[in-house]
Amino acid sequence: MSDAPVVERPAAHEGSALLSLDDVSIRFGGLLALDGVSFDVRQGEIFSLIGPNGAGKTTCFNVMTGVYQPTSGLIRFDGEPLGDRKRFAITRLGIARTFQNIRLFGNMTALENVLVGADAHHRTGVVDALFRTPRHRREEREGEETARDVMRFLGLERRANELARNLSYGEQRRLEIARAMATRPRLLCLDEPAAGFNPAEKAQLMDLIRRIRDRGLTVLLIEHDMSLVMGVSDRVTVLEFGRKIAEGTPTEVRNDPAVIAAYLGTETAEEGES
Repeated sequence: MSDAPVVERPAAHEGSALLSLDDVSIRFGGLLALDGVSFDVRQGEIFSLIGPNGAGKTTCFNVMTGVYQPTSGLIRFDGEPLGDRKRFAITRLGIARTFQNIRLFGNMTALENVLVGADAHHRTGVVDALFRTPRHRREEREGEETARDVMRFLGLERRANELARNLSYGEQRRLEIARAMATRPRLLCLDEPAAGFNPAEKAQLMDLIRRIRDRGLTVLLIEHDMSLVMGVSDRVTVLEFGRKIAEGTPTEVRNDPAVIAAYLGTETAEEGES
């Protein structure tokens, strides 16, 4: 693994798990994509899920957010089993995510994209919208306040009326985070948010992730950039071929022989052998 700087922080309080995976497996035909994976994400921490390509990281995200149903095992959020809840129900429960490949509505404005996230908690229906009932107007007003607040937090307020497709790549990445945050989550799952970023942008992203945590959210991160992972994470879990091979602080993980072998391979020849 790289010589990325490691910044250790006090671990979140033991027993305060917000998200728990207990022996979770998922099979696609003959492929066992996740094999008995267990870990806890504690309230208020930045938790990273890493591993080589094909390790099962995004599959893990998809299982947690209702895209897939696990073949076996149990997922709990704040102690409550997720069961077979649909994606919108999981969002309302307090889990939001971004995607490895940006998924914005390009022909909608930046503000409209974030309003889509804010709408996740609206309870009014078609009749309320048609007749512009007081409850519908209140929810619209509250949704716009939430959206604009999140956009200010992410430095996007001046781009509110721009079409999403006209924003820079970095702004589009932040806009996707803004849309997720507008759902008012307790757990924010970021799938490779640094993809395509230069070193300066990665440094800004590290600061942003910390500020999101300081805002009261728990952050679950999938990322290939080890400098970012080691610099921002409280704890790290490592997957390989769908199985957990290590877990701990950044220092513990980067020095774990199984992790070193997974990323760099094991030496097959003894020192001094021709």
